[in-house]
Amino acid sequence: MGSDIEIPQFFLCPISLEIMKDPVILSTGITYDRNSIEKWIFSLENNFCPLTKQVLLDLELIPNHTLRRLIQSWCTLNASYGVERIPTPRPPLTKAQIVKILKSSKSSPESQTKCLQELKSLSSESETNKRCIEAAGGAEFLAWIINNSDNSSSQENEFELRSASDEALSILYNLQLSEKGLKSLFDENDIFIKSLIHVMQSGTFESRTYAVWLLKSMLELAKPVQLANLTHEFFIGLVQLLRDNISRKASKSTLQVLSNSCAWGRNRVKAVEAGAVAVLIDKLLDSSERRDCEMVIILLDQLCQCAEGRAELLKHGAGLAVVSKKILRVSQVASAGAVRILHSIAKFSANPSVVQEMLQLGVVAKLCLVVQVDCGTKTKEKARETLKLHARVWKNLSCLPMNFFSSYPS
Repeated sequence: MGSDIEIPQFFLCPISLEIMKDPVILSTGITYDRNSIEKWIFSLENNFCPLTKQVLLDLELIPNHTLRRLIQSWCTLNASYGVERIPTPRPPLTKAQIVKILKSSKSSPESQTKCLQELKSLSSESETNKRCIEAAGGAEFLAWIINNSDNSSSQENEFELRSASDEALSILYNLQLSEKGLKSLFDENDIFIKSLIHVMQSGTFESRTYAVWLLKSMLELAKPVQLANLTHEFFIGLVQLLRDNISRKASKSTLQVLSNSCAWGRNRVKAVEAGAVAVLIDKLLDSSERRDCEMVIILLDQLCQCAEGRAELLKHGAGLAVVSKKILRVSQVASAGAVRILHSIAKFSANPSVVQEMLQLGVVAKLCLVVQVDCGTKTKEKARETLKLHARVWKNLSCLPMNFFSSYPS
C-alpha cells in the first residue's frame, strides 16, 4: 500500500490500528477487528471494553456488515495504489454446527477421525470458535475419546484409539477452556483424571506434555478436598514425567503441579513414596538455571516438612551437600528455601551422625556465612536458629561466634 494513501480513521481497529478485516460491534457499541478483540477478551482475559473501559456484561460480537462493505469498496477504489481488497469473512460458527459435527463422529472410526480434524481446524481459526466448541460440548466429547483410548480389542485397534486420544488431547489443551469448562472436567469426571495420569506414564512425549499442562490448569481451580484426595498413581505419574525429563516446559509444569499439590500434608507423603525426593535431588545436581533451581528447592522444602521426606533426603548421598551448595549461588529465593530445608533436618532429624555429616560437608560453615552476609533477614534468622540447635557439637568451628553456644552448657 502506498504511503501517500490516507486511510479513513474509522476503518482502523482501535486495538491494532490496522484496517479491519472482520469488523464486529461490541456490546458497548464500539467496533473492533474480530481477531484483535477476541484476543483481548479471551486470550488476555479482559472483561472490559478497551476504549470505553466499561465492564462487558455481554460478550457477543455482532458483525458490522455495513462498515465491512465500506472498507471493501474503498479498497477496490484504491486498488491502483496497491491496496488489496479484504475478503468477505466466513459466517461465525454456530453451536448447532458443532453439535452436528460431534454427532457425525459416532457412525465409524473414520468419521471420528474426520470430526477431530474438523474440530482442530475450526479451533485454530478464532477464539470465538473455541468458545463455541466448548459451549456445544466439545470438551466433554474430547475427554470421552481420551477416556476410551484403552478399550481396544486388538493391537491395530489400540493404535487407532491411541492416535485419536493424542489428537483429542492436543485439541482439548489448545481450546484454552474457560474456568467453568476446566472445573467441569475435574468435578464430574474422575475417569478423565485417571486417563491423564495414564497418558503421563505411557503416552508420547507430546501427549505427556499436553496432559501435564492440562492437569496444571485444572488443579489451579480445584477445591481443597479435591487436592487432598489425589491418588498415589497421580504422584507416580508426575514423578515419572519429571524423571524422564522430556522437555524443560513439561518439567517446569510438573514441578508446579507437584508444588501446588504438596501444599496438603498427606500429599507430601504420597509424593515422597512416589520417589520425588531422589528425582528432585538429581535434578538439582544437573540444573544451573535459576528458576529451575528455585522450583526444585521450594518443592524439596515442602517435602522436608514431613519425616518421610527428610529421611529420603538424608538417604540420598548428595542430598545435604547439593542443598547446601545452592545457598548464596542461585538467588535469595533459593537460599531461603535451602536454609529452611537444613533447619528442618537439624531440628527434627539430626541424630549424632547427621550432625557430624553437616559439619564434614561444610553445611555448618555455609550457615555461618549466611548470618554474615546480606541475604534477607528471615533467612539469616533461620540460619542462626539452625546453628544454635547444635552449637555444643559445633563449638570448635572457628567461624561460629562464641555467643552461639554461650547459653548451652557442654
